[in-house]
Amino acid sequence: MHKNTNTKTQHILIFQQNGSGESKIKGIRQHGDNLFRLETCSIDEELPPVIDDTSGYLPDDIKADLVLDYLKHLDLSYDLAKMCMKKNIPVVSPGKKMRFPGVFIPPT
Repeated sequence: MHKNTNTKTQHILIFQQNGSGESKIKGIRQHGDNLFRLETCSIDEELPPVIDDTSGYLPDDIKADLVLDYLKHLDLSYDLAKMCMKKNIPVVSPGKKMRFPGVFIPPT
């Protein structure tokens, strides 16, 4: 396969909970042809039903070309979407039932 050396490597930041994005991460790595630089933020602890302050779980700042949201906790997903919207970073959040502004929710 011919590699395009003029293509910029895209930085994808992936948020997952208890391994929820592992199969997708594997697929991106396997088929991405080194076009993507992946960074993963994993939350593997048991969470309370309601999280009033998500700052202990989400980073203070997000730098990425794209964010993939495989979080299961809606409070985390909502705050993540708000952070990304402020920075004009697109978010793809497969399988979510609730819609957030600026978030693409493809069918699963």
